Amino acid sequence: MKTLSLKLDDHIFEETEEITAKMKLARNRYINEALKIFNLYNRKKLLKDQLVHESKLVSKESMKILEEFEQFINEN
Repeated sequence: MKTLSLKLDDHIFEETEEITAKMKLARNRYINEALKIFNLYNRKKLLKDQLVHESKLVSKESMKILEEFEQFINEN
C-alpha cells in the first residue's frame, strides 16, 4: 500500500468528512473506493475514445469493402 499526501478543496474535504461520518467509514477507505470508481469510468472513456479513433481509421476501407460486396450481389 502506498502512502501519499494530497490537497483537497475545502468544500470537498468538508463534504467527505460529513459523508464518511454518516457512513461510519474511514476517510482512507472512502477515497480508495472513489478512486476505484473514477479509474473504472476513465478506463471505459479511454477505451471508447480509442475505438472511435480506430473506427475512423478503417471507415474508408470498410465502405470500399461494402461497395464491393454490393457490386458482387448486384452482379449475381
